[in-house]
Parts: sequence; structure tokens; C-alpha cells
Amino acid sequence: MTSVTINKRDFNLAGLLFKPSKPSSDKSPAIIVVHPGGGVKEQTASIYSRRFAELGYVTLTFDASYQGESGGKPHFLEDPEARTTDVNAAVDYLENLNEVDSNRIAVFGICAGGGYSVCAAKTDYRIKAVATASMVNIGDGFRRGWYGKDDPAKQVDTLKFIAQSIQAENGGKQPEYLPYVPEKPDKDTPPDMAEASDYYRTPRAQHPRSENKMSMRSPPLISRFDAFHLVETFLQAPLLVIAGDKAGSAWHSTELAERLGSKRAQQLIVPGATHMDFYDQPGPVEKAVSAADAFFKSTFGL
Repeated sequence: MTSVTINKRDFNLAGLLFKPSKPSSDKSPAIIVVHPGGGVKEQTASIYSRRFAELGYVTLTFDASYQGESGGKPHFLEDPEARTTDVNAAVDYLENLNEVDSNRIAVFGICAGGGYSVCAAKTDYRIKAVATASMVNIGDGFRRGWYGKDDPAKQVDTLKFIAQSIQAENGGKQPEYLPYVPEKPDKDTPPDMAEASDYYRTPRAQHPRSENKMSMRSPPLISRFDAFHLVETFLQAPLLVIAGDKAGSAWHSTELAERLGSKRAQQLIVPGATHMDFYDQPGPVEKAVSAADAFFKSTFGL
């Protein structure tokens, strides 16, 4: 593993590059691993990156624009369009590595990173395969709630409140932030979100650059974003979605797979697994790695 810099227009992204311990005499396939919303490259993204490298892939993960060690202001902004173009910049980086086969580049995204991976692949046909674990289309998640059952109109008042906060910031008030996960879950917190709090806010996976802060300027960008818009027309790369049947977020994966049909999308629904199990729990992670490895090798003809 080495630290690398990914050039992206006005600022750079901080990345980690993982290479196989036994370099191939031929050019290697490559995987871009895209971290969840609120995460950083050192958490679950590095777990998958390391495992894929052990299987022979050159693997790249990075901090999203405005987050972690990457550039961009304001910091802690969750900008879906920027996060999508982060993936394009990562493809640019890999194409310039001598050891990478530029015709065998895939993307693996976790949670919101899964939605961003699909969105990037819709129009960047250098990406030849997409796999996701516990995927979330962050725009739909904001509009329809964690379980996908909310009326989007409920968010109008939220957006009005946020507009007032941004207006106050422009008037000189200190910026305000929202949490990605509950700091202190209560009885009304969805089980997946309670487990997310345990992952991000305890020694289980806590990281000093994953601060559980989202700029108030983020929700207006998130609410109008749809990672799956026109996916039936534009997504040409084969897709594998992996989710747990106990995950409240599984509807993102199953709905997308149904929209594309079995000829274009494969599904792996793991019995008993929750949303967060695919972040760091050995059993579900190994199931996801094994399934993605078989999928990528089949797609690449390896």
C-alpha cells in the first residue's frame, strides 16, 4: 500500500494504492473502491482494497472531494456530482499506471459509494464492471427515507430550514453541520443506523478524519440527485449488487436490479446480513469479496 495523489481539476484527492504482492508479468486488472458517505479511505474501503489486491488486482481507494485528506472547500461537503466525478478522476489515474490493463477497470462501491459507482459508470464507458455492497442511492435515501417508504414532500420543511441556515452562514454566522449517523441512537433509530453509530463513533472503526459532519450545504445537492436516472439506457457495464436480507437499505439494490433485469444485473442477497455487516464483519465481507472477484474475472475473461 502506498499513498498517492489523484489530480482532479482545481484540487487533488488523497488516495491509497494497493498492489498485488506478486506482480504479474502482464498488465493487471484494476478496481476502484468507493467509500460510504461520511467515511474515509482508511475504513471499510481499505478492507476491500487490501483483499482485492491479495487476489491480484491493482486497487485504488481515496477520500472523496471535500472530505478526509482530499482538497476542496467547504470541507465536509457531500456533493454527489463531485463524488461521481471523483470516480472518473480515479479512472484517469489508473489509466496512467504502466501495470494496469486500462481495458479491465472496475468499480466497487459501498453504501452511498455504490450509488456513486453506478452513476459514474452510466457515462464513463472506460468502467467495464460495477459491483456494490449495501448500496444506497443517496438522493432516494434522502427523499424516501431509510426504508424507502417516506413521502418526499416531507423533506420540503427540512430544505426550508437548511436554506435559513445557509443564509445565516452567508451573513457571517459560523457554519452548521448535520451528522451522517446518530451520535446517540434511541429507541426510534433504525437498527442499521444504530449499528452505523457503533461503527463510526466507537473504536470499532472510528477515525479522526471521519468526523460525522456534513455541511448544511449538502442536503440541497443530495435531494436533487438520482444515481439511477436513465440507468436502463446508459449503464452498459454489467452490474452485481450485494446486500443483506436484514438491511433496511436492501431496497436500493433490489429495485435497481429489477429495473435492469437479470441479463444485465446479478444479485447476491445474503441471509441474516445487515447493512453494516458488509463494512467489517469477516463472513459477509468475504462473501462480498468472493462474489465480486468471480464476477470481475468472468466479466474480464480471466
